[in-house]
Amino acid sequence: MKIALEDVRKRFGRVTALDGITLTVPSGSRVGLIGPNGCGKSTLTRVLMGMLAAEGNVAIDGLSPFADRERLAPRLAYVLQSAPALAVDVGTLARAVATVRGGSVTAIAARAHELGLDLEALADRALRALSGGMKQRLMIALALAFDSELVVMDEPTAGLDVTSRQRFYEMCHALSPTATVVLCSHRLEELQHLIDHVILLAEGRVAWSGTLDAFLARRASTILEVRATSEAHTRWLRAHGFAPGTGAWWRKTTARAHKAEALTELLGELGAELTDLLVRDVETVEAAGGDGATHAR
Repeated sequence: MKIALEDVRKRFGRVTALDGITLTVPSGSRVGLIGPNGCGKSTLTRVLMGMLAAEGNVAIDGLSPFADRERLAPRLAYVLQSAPALAVDVGTLARAVATVRGGSVTAIAARAHELGLDLEALADRALRALSGGMKQRLMIALALAFDSELVVMDEPTAGLDVTSRQRFYEMCHALSPTATVVLCSHRLEELQHLIDHVILLAEGRVAWSGTLDAFLARRASTILEVRATSEAHTRWLRAHGFAPGTGAWWRKTTARAHKAEALTELLGELGAELTDLLVRDVETVEAAGGDGATHAR
């Protein structure tokens, strides 16, 4: 499903959550919607789902998520950042979702089982009585049990253990290639292997929209850390942009595109005398105003 937003704005009192969002997401895209906490990601996903009114034009395959909600709803899947604290029991919720989607509770139970959740055992328990991790796994099972043309998930890995997270990744890889998938997170490394497009929000605005490769090429860096073993090494490292750290360690940050060149130069100079070397790739998400958060991998 194609997503088209034009000058979308949303305010909560004096706070501007979305400030003129204009972008297009082609059908079949795998999108990472990223940015620091409070930048407007969750607000934007709720607007897309027709859960929150906003100024401007919002279209999903040419339909409005507000005026055409009944036509769009059966084609959408959504995972909230935090599951609602509902008194409804799990069994009733699963049956309601299965009815709306024209499917069976068995399909939901199968997805839940993949995530380590026994739907039958939980059927009589209130949703609000479940732990955070159990709620998250249930919400994912409800969303991915049936084929959808647009899948939007807000911080979907929050609260998942290592095994459940891996199963979630496998489910995402298995989604239909024609489905449009929007994964919302403040940590790119959580979903980097699942996406091909990045939309970066900063203070309610689009700070970047483009391919993942282009985003990484522009914002990815490599940190080289090496231990100097002689005065000659120290002079060479200083002359080539390395800065002294604690002990005998020296550090340099370079564009990831230049990593191979920098390593070749370093190894060529220090060669067999090189005893300690650390290489780390990092991504920097810049907020408006130039401040940024750096995440190492």
